[in-house]
Amino acid sequence: MSPLNRREFLQTSSASLALAVLGLSGKADGAAANKYPSIRIGNIRDLKTGEPVQFNYPDKSSPCNVVMLNGNAVGGIGPFSNVVAFSALCPHMGCPVNYSNGRFVCGCHYSMFDAAKNGQTYQGLASQWLAQVSLRLDKASGNIYAEGIEGLVYGRIGNLNIS
Repeated sequence: MSPLNRREFLQTSSASLALAVLGLSGKADGAAANKYPSIRIGNIRDLKTGEPVQFNYPDKSSPCNVVMLNGNAVGGIGPFSNVVAFSALCPHMGCPVNYSNGRFVCGCHYSMFDAAKNGQTYQGLASQWLAQVSLRLDKASGNIYAEGIEGLVYGRIGNLNIS
């Protein structure tokens, strides 16, 4: 077999790349069953500023908190873009975090996360931000729905149970 010249190499590479992309897009259709669920987690009228409400998402073993902040927030929903939700597990070692004065605080090693800035770490040992839950507000009813997660929930290689 003779070596490929540059033109043959590029043609073969392009064809291989096209086949790979087509193969991946076919798998994406099959993976549609692994999308995040849409789960009602509460109603915006029941939230009080600074008082978090716990829920589980995307499954029963993933504690989260939804909270209404004093001001607007990145990824926030509602008329003032001030309702956000995050995983309640610190990304450092999975200890529970508690909400206090606009931030989530890890009780184990005192990492702190800014609730208004995507759960950004600003103090402590955590090297990742808190995983933020993507929310949707049904304006007519006031219901809040969890519909995804930005970031990885502590202790997982994927946020969804992929079988």
